[in-house]
Amino acid sequence: MPAQRWRELVATAAAEFADAGYERASLNRVIRSCGMSKSSFYHYFDSKQQLFEAVVAHVAATVAADLEVPEPADFRPDFWGLAERFLQRLVFAAERDPLFVDFGRICYLPDVPAGQDGVSGATAAIDDWLRRTLAVGRSAGAVRCDIPPGLQAHTAIAVLRAFDEWALHNRSALGPGELPRLVQAQFEALKRLLEPVQQGSA
Repeated sequence: MPAQRWRELVATAAAEFADAGYERASLNRVIRSCGMSKSSFYHYFDSKQQLFEAVVAHVAATVAADLEVPEPADFRPDFWGLAERFLQRLVFAAERDPLFVDFGRICYLPDVPAGQDGVSGATAAIDDWLRRTLAVGRSAGAVRCDIPPGLQAHTAIAVLRAFDEWALHNRSALGPGELPRLVQAQFEALKRLLEPVQQGSA
């Protein structure tokens, strides 16, 4: 498929899946919006699931490349400073590119088909990165070590997901400047949860 047509198809299909969910997403709407014929579409894809898998794989790779995700070891010298700057990059990406937001919404769809490895693989990779990053923070003294690492990671991931899912599903209702403030609140909540407890503090 020509590159420009592929980018248009990815953006259109990602928006359709994010808005309608997997089961209610319409291939006819996607094909019509892209100005494709059905025969042209089915030359490349056999089914909605095959399109979904291709879109998820492409968008996940694009988002990861655009964000320039730091390696966990990069956080060692300035853990919380780099964490805050990385979250700010996420906000910038979300405000600049609707595809980034649509991918996030797709990751939280409740009706992804069983055995679909694209979404589960993407979320598993994110969770693994967070666990390894927290381990670096613990070894550097920036993250508390008085609770088990597994419980700490589980709690931190739950907090991040709660903020992310709410923000993604309510993105259109947020006013100017609300998303950056919400992400800052997310960062501060995570920092309060994870920073070492100071001796003598209440």
